[in-house]
Amino acid sequence: MRPSPGGRSGPVPLGPGTVHPVAGQHFRAGVVIVVRHPDRRRVLAFERSDSPDDWQLPQGGLEAGEEPIEGAWRELFEETGLGEQHVIARAEYPDWVAYEWPPEVMREHGRDGKRRGQVQKWFLFDALHPDIEPTPDGSEFVAWRWVDPEWLVAHVIEMRRAAYARVLGSL
Repeated sequence: MRPSPGGRSGPVPLGPGTVHPVAGQHFRAGVVIVVRHPDRRRVLAFERSDSPDDWQLPQGGLEAGEEPIEGAWRELFEETGLGEQHVIARAEYPDWVAYEWPPEVMREHGRDGKRRGQVQKWFLFDALHPDIEPTPDGSEFVAWRWVDPEWLVAHVIEMRRAAYARVLGSL
């Protein structure tokens, strides 16, 4: 991951040769947020409300005209209640990471047949202190815990596993 501006001090530039995917018809553009514990060994994982025993990171789609770092801050707050008093933006993964949905998800989320998956910009945030208390939103997440990145890769839904392994392996 490369350094990211702390706080909300402006947009994070895209790397050379990357294309901002918001206008794409086939992949939904979004962000994923990794919150790292001050011990720098564990990350904050959340249990999905619709799929017990499936854990993941906060994530969500970008709104029209929204810069990825802005979307990361918005999604983090909406899903976990965490904000600038709890975390600081440290780095971004240099590439957009894409994955395709399996057929059953494509039927549900592809709606018009034009969507095939997601392309996401990943951000690393550091917790400012070890005793932060996220408040899962209840609609997406019901529980949270600090975990080793390898544990999270093993407990995320399979369609996201390769992306998680790729990015979390770079921490």
